Amino acid sequence: MTTTAREGTTSTTDRGATAADGARAPSRVSARFRILLWLVVVMAVALAAVVVTTRSILLRDVEERTSQILSQESSEFRNFVARGRDPETGERFSDARRLLNVYLERQYPEPAEELLGYIVESPSPIVIRQQRDIPSRLPLHRDAGSLERIAAAPERAGTLDRAEGEVRWAKVPIMPNGDDPQAMFVVAFHADRAQSSAHNVVGILLAISGVALLLTCAVGWAVAGSILAPVRLVRATAAQLTEQDLTRRIPIRGRDDISALAETFNAMLDRLERAFGAQRRFVDDAGHELRTPITIVRGHLELMSEGEGPEAVAERRETIRLVTDELDRMSRIVEDLLLLAKAERPDFVQPAPVQLAELTADVFVKARALGDRRWELPEVAECEAELDAQRITQAMVQLAQNAVEHTRPGQAVRIGSRVAEGRVELYVADSGPGVRPDEADVIFERFRRGDARRGGRTGGSSGAGLGLSIVKAIAEGHHGRVDLRPTSGGGATFVLVLETP
Repeated sequence: MTTTAREGTTSTTDRGATAADGARAPSRVSARFRILLWLVVVMAVALAAVVVTTRSILLRDVEERTSQILSQESSEFRNFVARGRDPETGERFSDARRLLNVYLERQYPEPAEELLGYIVESPSPIVIRQQRDIPSRLPLHRDAGSLERIAAAPERAGTLDRAEGEVRWAKVPIMPNGDDPQAMFVVAFHADRAQSSAHNVVGILLAISGVALLLTCAVGWAVAGSILAPVRLVRATAAQLTEQDLTRRIPIRGRDDISALAETFNAMLDRLERAFGAQRRFVDDAGHELRTPITIVRGHLELMSEGEGPEAVAERRETIRLVTDELDRMSRIVEDLLLLAKAERPDFVQPAPVQLAELTADVFVKARALGDRRWELPEVAECEAELDAQRITQAMVQLAQNAVEHTRPGQAVRIGSRVAEGRVELYVADSGPGVRPDEADVIFERFRRGDARRGGRTGGSSGAGLGLSIVKAIAEGHHGRVDLRPTSGGGATFVLVLETP
């Protein structure tokens, strides 16, 4: 044991040294942080999409509204030119300056809208405007260079990109004498104010999005922690599990996926506990039962005489016989223990359709070779059942062997099968001394012997008290049980009660 511990310590140290010499293991990122990160990324992308879309919609509305204003003002001025009358004379306008003055006096434009009359004269053009303030750092009526560019432009509408702000414009030429325009009506829209309002809305949206993102981080962190609490509990429980303590379980609350995970983990712990229990029982059983024959073998070998006389030879022969008998018993014990260990596996029983009458007859024929008894086959069930024929035969032969060991030559042993209340029953009944009531509940446990049976003999084929345990394991493998019932006239009846599908 000391050597093993020292080797384990050295191995651990070597692993630690190897890990220290190599590259450092990457730091783990918790699932809670990853969930929060993905939530924040998705939320940020969504909020960014909302802000960008809102900005695009607001700027498009400004553009559409500006185009509508320019088109409407131009159309109204053209209608005035075509149908307007001078209020003083009642005749059509013959003077561009008079026409522009009358028209501008009657207009009520929007704050960012600027209406102008532009008359080409020498030495400098004349600009006619409404007497009101324009919300721009440089109104168009004071920007002679921009007005000249608009007048000279061949297009009827356009955009001026100025340092003082963008201006959308449209013009309507006035041609009272010939085709050369002597004057023009100019409508200009200073879009920087409307665009500034749109940008202010976008800024407010950005601020709200930032606050929403922070709130999302806080709420997401709390919610992720609450959702992953059972997972952390699973991790903590797994860390506390040892081979000696597999009893810890996770409390199950709710019906969500996390609860299903906890339930699955608990089921896994149940299987592990059963597996470790079976392993411990196997080791304990093997150590408990093999210790006696090993001691007997060692004792006989140590006492074996080394003489050459007839007595020494006879003693050695007797010793070899005893040792061989004990070794055979050890071999049977090991086989029985391995069989009980296999009973914990899911493939221990492999059911298939079996004719019960044929199976019962085969068991009867095999049991008759076990001893000189009065073997009887009183009844057989004429039906088909889903059974593992090999395992059932093994259990029934074991019960027959048990009956032989607890009866005398010539006594009756009955083997049969029947269907009762939707269940299949296979039984072995003997006429021996029976089993005391206080032992009826313990004779199916490992290494328990029924002392009330004749001669104090054991209930197992190996003499180790494992036979009835094997029978019980086979019955439970078929989702059934083994019952001990009294026999009419004395004796014991062992019944395999198996559920039929």
